[in-house]
Amino acid sequence: MGRYVVRRLLQMIPVFIGSTLLIFLMVNVMGDPIAGLCGDKQCDAATSAQLKKEFGLDKPVWQQYLTYMGHVFTGDFGTAFNGQKVTELMATAFPVTIRLTIVAILIEIVIGITLGVITGLKRGRPVDTSVLLLTLVVISIPTFVTGLLLQLLLGVEWGWIKPSVSTEATFGELLVPGLVLASVSLAYVTRLTRTSIAENRRSDYVRTAVAKGLPRQRVIVRHLLRNSLIPVVTFIGTDIGALMGGAIVTERIFNIHGVGYQLYQGILRQNTQTVVGFVTVLVLVFLVANLLVDLLYAVLDPRIRYA
Repeated sequence: MGRYVVRRLLQMIPVFIGSTLLIFLMVNVMGDPIAGLCGDKQCDAATSAQLKKEFGLDKPVWQQYLTYMGHVFTGDFGTAFNGQKVTELMATAFPVTIRLTIVAILIEIVIGITLGVITGLKRGRPVDTSVLLLTLVVISIPTFVTGLLLQLLLGVEWGWIKPSVSTEATFGELLVPGLVLASVSLAYVTRLTRTSIAENRRSDYVRTAVAKGLPRQRVIVRHLLRNSLIPVVTFIGTDIGALMGGAIVTERIFNIHGVGYQLYQGILRQNTQTVVGFVTVLVLVFLVANLLVDLLYAVLDPRIRYA
């Protein structure tokens, strides 16, 4: 196991370098970030040259990337064009988005897996058909529509929640935004669990467990569910990074100042340092989440061994 983890960590290095290089190149073709620093008027040549020199934008792109990566390995993600350190923006944004992601993941796991097990065991029955239709509707509706409807109904019309999340962004305030963020993924988790349960319940090891006279609950939890969760865990693991990076719409609707909000502001103002810095951390989240998912396979299925 230890050798496998070391090998995977070494494999993550070129993936990380390639991903950050691609992101850096794409962000640097968004336009001239200096043009937005002078307001509506165009910067004069002397001011533009001074700003480019100050932020290192007068150097070739490859040299900018090497300088940036050298700073990243020392914990310095650069300075935004407003003079604020990107690490300071991360310190305020990531805790909020992490709380939002935790709420969304818990909703996916608890509701999605529960509904998936119920429909997988009752395949073809009315409850199965109803849940399938419901998940299809949820997948078909864009996230911004779901968010605006819940904000209007629960926040404005009925007054059950605050339409806008406060700066503290407590777990209680993030329940509805977390549900909105997790809605599509929740539907996929339900359908994945249902399909996996329905397929594995016909397996030999399940029939053997039933023939031994084991209690139904133990057969479902210990044998059937454990082996059926492998595709679900794979999806949820990759979904963690997607939820953190894809929360732009949800955070804009509920005025949550998290990672999505900072990415939106960075793209809008062509603030390359902010965008590249935040996306670099999200790449690390993706890589670590994938590694943890691979390690969980051996926990869920004892037949899987890592050399």
